[in-house]
Amino acid sequence: MSLYWYFAAAIFVFGLLFGSFLNVCIYRLPRGMSVMSPARSFCPNCQAQVAAIDNIPVISWLLLRAKCRNCKQPISGRYALIELFTALLFLACYLSFGGTTAETVKACVFCFLILGLIFTDLETRLLPDVMTLPGIMFGVVFAAFIPVHGFLGTRYGFASAFSDFWHSPRVLSVGDSAFAALVGAGVLYGVAEFYFRLRGFEGMGLGDVKLIAMIGAFLGIRQLLFVLLTASVTGAIYGLSVLIAIFLRRGRRYSKRPDGRKKAWQSATRAMQLVEMPFGVFLGGMALVALFYGNSLTRWYFGLYH
Repeated sequence: MSLYWYFAAAIFVFGLLFGSFLNVCIYRLPRGMSVMSPARSFCPNCQAQVAAIDNIPVISWLLLRAKCRNCKQPISGRYALIELFTALLFLACYLSFGGTTAETVKACVFCFLILGLIFTDLETRLLPDVMTLPGIMFGVVFAAFIPVHGFLGTRYGFASAFSDFWHSPRVLSVGDSAFAALVGAGVLYGVAEFYFRLRGFEGMGLGDVKLIAMIGAFLGIRQLLFVLLTASVTGAIYGLSVLIAIFLRRGRRYSKRPDGRKKAWQSATRAMQLVEMPFGVFLGGMALVALFYGNSLTRWYFGLYH
């Protein structure tokens, strides 16, 4: 077996370990707890510290049959799933971005942050600043070493009108990264503000605004637009599906009334106001698609018009 595949195996193991740490972040950060103290993981049911032998990613969960050794209460499969997902994403980054390269490191950092934010939003409807804000900074810093292709470096962009300093590839890349972060945050903030003024209640939190800024900083303006479009479509499909499901349930409840359909629809639309849609899940999911397939998909799409 070549050295390339030994490194691939090592990346997979590192992914399992980082996935285990990601589980700590997902559980503790929304609760305002430190990810460093206590240093040892503990059972969320009985608070007993987990022994090192019981903390081997995926394997311990399987050997313990998804139960705590101390209290015998079930341990969510989410823990093993995130460890496995992180390992597979790290391996995909290694295989997709040229092996042990800086671009692979950047992609792994992005996957780590996105996966953590997806599951945190899914479980708690929160997107912690401690992950999104440093993520924006990481994205801009990585852009100084790994090019982010976007608008500023084109002949229509800002740099074309200024001195040679602005034509430096690193300056352009950092500028494109920051520009994409600002555009993404501005678009979602504008949508959230418009919705609030129109309906009188929040439809989107600022966590989503910071998340899309992080995605823009890592991926650039082109992939940002892809993420915004596809996340909006998939989110709308999800929201419509939930509305229809509620309407059908309420329809059965009011089926004997003459105005049953009207009453069911009114009840369903009121109920939807109480449904917190985890839009960060759709943004994060489409960001992962964009990371690996965004360029291919956009080329295919625009190729349809040639």
